[in-house]
Amino acid sequence: MKMTMTYTIKQTLEDMTVKQYLLNLGYSQSLIRQLRNRSNGITVEGEPVYTTRVLKPGELLSVFICEEESSKNIVPTPMPIQIQYEDEHILVINKAAGVPIHPSQGNFDHTLANGIAYYFKEKNEAFVYRAINRLDRDTTGLLVLAKNPLSACILSDMVKKREIHRRYLAVVQGMLPLSGTIDAPISRVDGSTIERCVDRINGEEARTHYKRLYYDPVTGHSLAGLCLETGRTHQIRVHLKSIGHPLPGDFLYHPDYRYITRQALHSFRLDFLHPIKKEPLSFEAPLPEDMQFIGITSNGGLWDNDF
Repeated sequence: MKMTMTYTIKQTLEDMTVKQYLLNLGYSQSLIRQLRNRSNGITVEGEPVYTTRVLKPGELLSVFICEEESSKNIVPTPMPIQIQYEDEHILVINKAAGVPIHPSQGNFDHTLANGIAYYFKEKNEAFVYRAINRLDRDTTGLLVLAKNPLSACILSDMVKKREIHRRYLAVVQGMLPLSGTIDAPISRVDGSTIERCVDRINGEEARTHYKRLYYDPVTGHSLAGLCLETGRTHQIRVHLKSIGHPLPGDFLYHPDYRYITRQALHSFRLDFLHPIKKEPLSFEAPLPEDMQFIGITSNGGLWDNDF
């Protein structure tokens, strides 16, 4: 991957160094150090400069970003991948159920990372795997990958600032109240490496906003729209269980497999500004087939965009 970013310094800019300018654009300290140590990584009017160089209005600043090696220890594995969007900076994927996003002990070659490595190997392109938002193995839906270190810096900062807006659909047991907010700290269950619980003494703050979109009296389940203020591990699954509306098919928190064999949770929508172009982007992934037992095939236009 080779890419040159060019910036014309504005007339209003005064006494700003190259480093300050790049930091303002979202470059990380680490990336700036890498660029500084690379021949022609940072140039002004075609000449290499130190990052302490003070910029002048009208000058042309160029940054050369280059990655020639792919992520190590990720075995390329052919698998179906649903790509929603791709350009030189980002990749938006609709992840299938049963697919972890990273390799782990005992699963080195059947993860999304392996599938992405194979996708770029077939294109004869180097690719460093950078997943920006995380989804559990059995959660379906949208996630974003950064294709270069600059987009990774900016998107990671957007996650911290909660500027990537994620909306989920979940099927839950019972008739969920019309709407509400679950404000309940979450911590790890004592003695468990993966299970979480509501813990109002030792837990980390966690807030989930929910809205009932549909109720199916035949199965006795609701379709919920969910927005998160925080991103704790298993947050939706733990929070919905805590108010008496667990997700069916959840092997940890509600192993009811009558209708579905994995937690009925789907990353339905992502809204964010493009990290480089600063254009608003919005993506939706339809309700997967195994969640349609509730009686609808999509969100059915029931989602209020202001929620």
